[in-house]
Amino acid sequence: MAFHEIRFPDNISRGARGGPERRTQIVELASGDEERNASWANSRRRYDASYGIRRADDLAAVVAFFEARNGRLYGFRWKDWADYKSYLPSKPVGETDQFIGTGDGSTTSFQLVKKYISGSQSWVRVITKPVAGTVKVGLDGAPQSLGWSVDITTGIITFATAPSNGATITAGFEFDVPVRFDTDQLDVTMDIERLGSITSIPMIEVRR
Repeated sequence: MAFHEIRFPDNISRGARGGPERRTQIVELASGDEERNASWANSRRRYDASYGIRRADDLAAVVAFFEARNGRLYGFRWKDWADYKSYLPSKPVGETDQFIGTGDGSTTSFQLVKKYISGSQSWVRVITKPVAGTVKVGLDGAPQSLGWSVDITTGIITFATAPSNGATITAGFEFDVPVRFDTDQLDVTMDIERLGSITSIPMIEVRR
């Protein structure tokens, strides 16, 4: 799938609006009872970057970014300022933030994930776009500075030597969301002060 490993301008995404969405089918019965069914196993994120444009230069940066991505053709990275760390936003990234696997003595590759927990329920999100230089790895709670590498285009951790059987593998990281523009047209308005605005800049998460 066509994807550019470049991040949308942070100063604009910081003021954006958006978040996760799910698809649920609800059938209301004659009795008033409901039957609900989840059409999607995983959520998908949508954003609108138009709220982050504050200056004419911001508008120019968005137009340039849009043109370089050929509208909806190429995906790119997006920083979701409300959810971009492996743990709480107020906490620094740590090597024990997320459980990503258990060693078996032969497996060397493990996928980065983030687990969302509320009460007794949880959902695991696959992380495919970690931010370079932010990933930390732990084995049985001990930080590992050597002996592993991370592919920042897939979120896969690879160990030079397979972790021993039963070893707990954890990781901490910052991450981006893979998105694309959800329009092939930007509706640009120039006001009298020549500041300019764009009515809507919709973006949608790319799921493979």
